[in-house]
Amino acid sequence: MPKVLLYITSKIIWVFSFYGTCSNDNRAHVHAGKKGVDKFCKIWLEPQITLAHQGDLTDKQIKQLLQLTEIHKEKLLQQWAKFKAGETLKILTIKE
Repeated sequence: MPKVLLYITSKIIWVFSFYGTCSNDNRAHVHAGKKGVDKFCKIWLEPQITLAHQGDLTDKQIKQLLQLTEIHKEKLLQQWAKFKAGETLKILTIKE
C-alpha cells in the first residue's frame, strides 16, 4: 500500500494511499484516512471528487478529506499516473 501524500496538521496526520489492487482499476481513486484508523475511505478522483465508501471515518472527517482531496487533486492524479505506469512513488508531504 504505497503512501502517496501525507497532510500533517497539529492534531491529525491524514494519509492518502493506493492499494496494490488499485492498479486493476482504470478509474483514478485514492484511499484516505487519519493515521491509526483501520479502514480508510475510498475517494474517486475522476470525473469529479466523490466518496465511494466511508471506512471508519466520521462525517466531519470525510468532509475534511474531500476538501483536501479537491485542493490536492492534481498532485494525486499525477501520483495515480505514476502508480499506473509502475513508477516509483515519492511521498508528498504537506504541513499545515
